[in-house]
Amino acid sequence: MKLDSVKLERLYKEWNRRERVSPDPVEFLYGYDDPADREIAGLIASCLAYGRVAHIVRSVGEVLDRTDKPARFLRDGTLAEFRKTFVDFKHRFTTGEELAALLTGIRKTVRSNGSLETSFLKGLATSDQTVRRAASAFVERIAAAAGRRFGFLLPSPADGSACKRLNLFLKWMVRHDNVDPGGWDGVPASKLIYPLDTHIFRIGRALGLTNRKQADGPSALEVTEAFREIAPDDPVRYDFALMRLSIRAGDNLPAALADLVCSRRKHIVLGRTP
Repeated sequence: MKLDSVKLERLYKEWNRRERVSPDPVEFLYGYDDPADREIAGLIASCLAYGRVAHIVRSVGEVLDRTDKPARFLRDGTLAEFRKTFVDFKHRFTTGEELAALLTGIRKTVRSNGSLETSFLKGLATSDQTVRRAASAFVERIAAAAGRRFGFLLPSPADGSACKRLNLFLKWMVRHDNVDPGGWDGVPASKLIYPLDTHIFRIGRALGLTNRKQADGPSALEVTEAFREIAPDDPVRYDFALMRLSIRAGDNLPAALADLVCSRRKHIVLGRTP
């Protein structure tokens, strides 16, 4: 299938705006000017980004309200204090105990490495095509520091998962535009992987970018590779705009995607021809 890169850019300009964001957990990051606070708030927000968006926003807001300045809260806190702060917290499958364990893992990781970004960069090689290997090492480091007690909150790419929430966090921190606030300068956007939620997965299937039946790690890589043909330096550039397109289109997604297919104008060939 052939997509018009000009039309994709038009979609990006239409939807990739700050005023189009809400409701979305990324909006919480806009209140943190210090990258040390933003990376911790971003990881917390992304880990809780499952379920209905209204519940996500409510839970993320509740946690960040209690942490105030996330970097200082983690630096000065202990596991016992985290447990006390979130004793009554519940977000779907996630308990306050699991959240406290995650915060402990983040705290120990930051103390050992200086920042989450520095920890992540330890696993990233110049020769790596994507962040997958570094992301696996990053999760393992936090999991070990947390005593592997945070349950569902931070899956690893090493397990074959699409790791939508982790890739969402990386997109927020690495990219810098009207939606993604950035803060990490050491990780190239060219290595990012699509946060493969249900919306991007069904777009990928409809466009023939992947024929896989599940939204797993290989599916995320296939979708990413296809969009890398369009934007090699920023393959996840169209993620937010396409996600909003999918939500708006609903059952009319095929017609909405047809509007992006080119005829004679400049185009890029994506995926497999049906």
